[in-house]
Amino acid sequence: MTSHDVCRRVLVTGVSGGIGRAVALDHAARGHQVVGTFLSHESAAQAVQADAESLDGAIDVTRLDITDADDVAAFFSRRKEANTLPEIVVCNAGTARDGLSILLSDDSFNDALALNLVGAFRVVRHAMRPMIRARWGRIVFVSSVAAHAGSAGQAAYAASKAGLVGLARSIAREVGQRGITVNIVAPGPIDTDLLRQQPDSRIEFLAQATPVGRIGTPEEVAAAVCALTNEQASYITGVVLPVDGGLGMGH
Repeated sequence: MTSHDVCRRVLVTGVSGGIGRAVALDHAARGHQVVGTFLSHESAAQAVQADAESLDGAIDVTRLDITDADDVAAFFSRRKEANTLPEIVVCNAGTARDGLSILLSDDSFNDALALNLVGAFRVVRHAMRPMIRARWGRIVFVSSVAAHAGSAGQAAYAASKAGLVGLARSIAREVGQRGITVNIVAPGPIDTDLLRQQPDSRIEFLAQATPVGRIGTPEEVAAAVCALTNEQASYITGVVLPVDGGLGMGH
């Protein structure tokens, strides 16, 4: 932790995935008190907690279903009772329901929106009230290059991630004078389990499509998130920060 940093309480959703893991670990390494949530892949989430300890940090991992309004309300109620409400929130949890639009079912489309967009809104709605009282807060939504460029076969995913931009910018206008910033990070192709499920030919195509000529890392996304959550980022709000190797330039 540098002389300019302050120990803050941080909430990161979706820590069982590559980007969530990297974001949580980066904040823990900076001396913050981090809570990471997961819905599935509990063993991966528990591994994040162990990794933080090896870095002399601490991450408390807990299961949370952000598509369940009661579960989210109970989570924040427990945090309030323990006086550990988050001051920094990174909404990273997400899912993909891939398929050509003509074949995509209502359930698949709604599932993507329920987790990626509505769930993120639900978490931030609960987190904002104490931030408003404290007149300080940092909120970051993890979107995607697909939000503005689109992606064939990912209409539900792209729509939900695009929705985060409108959501974030609306909230930014509502709470800006309360010392709360709200920003969006938009990753491109990142080396995560989700990307590794794609054929090698698809991964190679994405790498070559980026001006930097490679796939990005979760740690590079985490660095961008931390740049937006630090104490000095108080005049940056409503920004969409691409972390995509230049893939989305021109959109």
